[in-house]
Amino acid sequence: MAHGGNAESKGNGIRAAIKIGLLVIVLAAAAGGYFTWRYFQDKESTDDAQIDGHIVPVASRVGGTIQAVFVDDNQYVETGKVLVQLDPRDYQVAAAREEASLADARASLQAARPGIPIISTTTASQVTSAEANLERARAGAAIATSEIEAAQSRLAASHARLREATANRVRLEQDLARMKQLIARDEVSRQQFDTAVALEEGARAAEDALKSAASEAEHAVTVAQGRLIQANRAVEQAEADARSAGTGPEQVAATQARVLAAEAKVKLAEASLEQARLQLGYTTIKAMTNGIVSKKNAEPGQIVQAGQPLLALVALDDIWVTANFKETQLRNMRPGQRASITVDAYGRRYLGKVESIAAATGARFSILPPENATGNYVKVVQRIPVKIVLDPGQDSEHLLRPGMSVVPTVFTR
Repeated sequence: MAHGGNAESKGNGIRAAIKIGLLVIVLAAAAGGYFTWRYFQDKESTDDAQIDGHIVPVASRVGGTIQAVFVDDNQYVETGKVLVQLDPRDYQVAAAREEASLADARASLQAARPGIPIISTTTASQVTSAEANLERARAGAAIATSEIEAAQSRLAASHARLREATANRVRLEQDLARMKQLIARDEVSRQQFDTAVALEEGARAAEDALKSAASEAEHAVTVAQGRLIQANRAVEQAEADARSAGTGPEQVAATQARVLAAEAKVKLAEASLEQARLQLGYTTIKAMTNGIVSKKNAEPGQIVQAGQPLLALVALDDIWVTANFKETQLRNMRPGQRASITVDAYGRRYLGKVESIAAATGARFSILPPENATGNYVKVVQRIPVKIVLDPGQDSEHLLRPGMSVVPTVFTR
């Protein structure tokens, strides 16, 4: 009987221990579930996130031929580094031309300014001088007219003598041709044949001389016509000067207007020179920021147009995380909350904080935004981009690259 009682007591003890163990397990599971719930309740995480950063396109601001390329793909460059050099010679010539135009405009302005006080005191002398100039110009036009008439007479005579010489040369050529036939049959003497040859050559030389004389006569006519044109222009100018000399106040006003026009031309020339210098400077393409060279599409000898992309600079000094959280995860998310970022490529954890939350869902910025007014509406949880910036010094080695996949976790409490 004693043995039976001991066995029964042991069985009751085992059952009690089992019950206590089960109770402990249940309590531990409940506590674990509670703490797990509390742990994940204070955090929001997503795997729809990437490293983002500034990608600066580098393009040519002027057209030209690439003279040299100083960088390669994936090369780190600093601000001010010369990336591409275009052939600057065309723009150097343009700048030199604009400098000359500016110097000419300034000289014109300097010459125009003293005219205002001078012209108000010399109106009478200008009238006399203009009339004298008009008389001289008319006399010059008359002389040029007579020179044209004389040159045309000489030209006509030269043409007449040339026609006579041409006819004589043709006749002697025909005689020489007949002489060649007769000499071949020994019907004429050699002396007669030589005489015919000499006459033909003399006629040809005379014709050439008369052609030269006719050309000189034509040139003389052209020169005389040019002098007449110049003389007529001088007459027109002298007549205009004479009319202008009789209007003193109007001349003063016109002189003032010329000074203003000269000043405007100086300003225009200065602006043109500045533009030419800017374009010359644009032939040297420099890095506007620190970054890594990517998508290089420039080779020496290549002809590029203004605005044509040459390469891109990826600025690794300023990167952030763009995390696309579900709209249901944003209930307790606010700017300034701490965040932890795990990078797939390195398995390393980075620290940061929420900087801002986008003003619209990513679908609203797509090329074809969803249209839910069609009647076939299916509710889909939308995602909203959240910008997370890294704490200073987190990526001092610049290991992170835009486009890398990351898993950010935001601590909402």
